Amino acid sequence: MYEQLNERIRSEQPVALVTVIEGAGIGSKLLVAPGAAPLGTLGSPELDRIAARDALGELEAGRSGIRHYGPNGETTPEDLAGTPVVVAFIESWAPPPQMWIFGAVDFTAALAKVAKVLGYRVLVCDAREIFATRRRFPMADEVLVSWPGPVFAERGHTLAPRDAVCILTHDPKFDVPAVQGALATTAGYIGVMGSRTTHATRLQRLAEVGVTHADQLARLMSPIGLDLGARTPEETAISICAEIIARRTGRATPSLRDAVGPIHG
Repeated sequence: MYEQLNERIRSEQPVALVTVIEGAGIGSKLLVAPGAAPLGTLGSPELDRIAARDALGELEAGRSGIRHYGPNGETTPEDLAGTPVVVAFIESWAPPPQMWIFGAVDFTAALAKVAKVLGYRVLVCDAREIFATRRRFPMADEVLVSWPGPVFAERGHTLAPRDAVCILTHDPKFDVPAVQGALATTAGYIGVMGSRTTHATRLQRLAEVGVTHADQLARLMSPIGLDLGARTPEETAISICAEIIARRTGRATPSLRDAVGPIHG
């Protein structure tokens, strides 16, 4: 177990170690990594299953924390009432997922707030110095005054399937190079705001700069977000983050991209 833990940490692969710190089986450990069978046991197969599930969730968010279980993985207060409690510490080795938001618009602050709740490291980028300020986006981890090209050239290699790029501007001078840069990365989610008409025009501009491959264009989620009937910036932010979660987990959901007609009822 420790050899694999050491190997994954040194190779910067996500891994979590679950350790019972109170209750039955104190000191028991379970090593959890995405795509691999857990190693070790906390005392019962069902407890191992639930703890492994929670450990993968903590890895997705890049967090560590304490969880309380019953002897067989019970988690609700009703199920835990009157049963011995197992307290486990989930220690994660994974950087938090990144969300890059291009465009310092009204929706950006709401999206940055929701993303932070979900554990993302949030970068806000806009070429307009008057709008891209820490005062407007105090919740963001970083606010950059830049065009998209240099940001992707310098940092695009750090984006991975856990990460998201959200392009909220309607300015073709900004969103076309942002889409180009995002498509050159392995980011797991690329969402672009705008109506169906706006996106159709954007596709024409992308074709003019050579972005025509169907597999590339299929990565774009536009109109952005799930079809929840969202209207306010906060509701739209929730619909975007819900779509990111659904895409990551492979769930079939009513995305605006795949619907027809106006995006607002």
